Amino acid sequence: MSHHLPTAETWHAALHRLQREGTPHVLATQVTSAGSTPREPGARMVITDHAIFDTLGGGTFEWQTIAAARACLAEKHYGFSLEAFSLGGRSGQCCGGFVNILLEAFPGATAHIAIFGAGHVGREIVKLSAPLPWQLHWYDSRSNVFSEQDQHQARLACHSLLDIEQSVKGLPANTHALVLTHNHDEDYALITALLERDDVGSIGLIGSDSKWGSFRGRLKREGYTSQHINRIRSPIGRLQDSKLSNKTPYAIALTAVTELLWLTDTSSSQEHRGLAPQALQTLLSDPPTTTS
Repeated sequence: MSHHLPTAETWHAALHRLQREGTPHVLATQVTSAGSTPREPGARMVITDHAIFDTLGGGTFEWQTIAAARACLAEKHYGFSLEAFSLGGRSGQCCGGFVNILLEAFPGATAHIAIFGAGHVGREIVKLSAPLPWQLHWYDSRSNVFSEQDQHQARLACHSLLDIEQSVKGLPANTHALVLTHNHDEDYALITALLERDDVGSIGLIGSDSKWGSFRGRLKREGYTSQHINRIRSPIGRLQDSKLSNKTPYAIALTAVTELLWLTDTSSSQEHRGLAPQALQTLLSDPPTTTS
């Protein structure tokens, strides 16, 4: 396995950037040290699938730390785990010391949301979603619709919707899509492009009952089956089939984001969270005596 050389970016700069970008990553922290070790407790490095930032001192034990971190990412094992290294045993180094490394694996983004349309509702959805751990992909076919602030918001990528098919093909698997452009023909083209993908998380379409009725009839005439059509949720944000009298952009966005919270909630309850009790006991106990 290739581990890649560390980049010039420091671990804290990389951590900040990766958190903003929503990229899965691991923060590795040396938390104990006994005997002769390359670095002291508090040394940190950040690891992604394809890069490493900073160092714990190099050598075999660092390679093993990187491998353990990337295994967490590959297995989607997010949260805390503890790795113990005897620098004369498991790591085959001549230091003869002993270290514990705490791995904190971050998923980056818990969900990918594609928002097609930067009008009033789309903008409110982006504002409401900003504190949530989602990666937002925002598209609009109009020029100069995204501000400088939009383009620097954390976990938000702004795109020109010049080629609908290519834009939809470029979405990550399991993306939840919201279609709310300024143009009905554009909305329809997006819906049909999204239906071509079997791995889209969900498809939401803004509009009235009459708009959805028109779209549904057109889809049927063009040969789309009930199974296809039932994948589309319209109007968006209609919780429990109830109608909302408040049709302001903020109210529509609020119900749409609430709906997405339910659609993206895949967490399961766990009896233990954080470090396992045995690992914590090991961490708090005296490290083993090493011999030179």
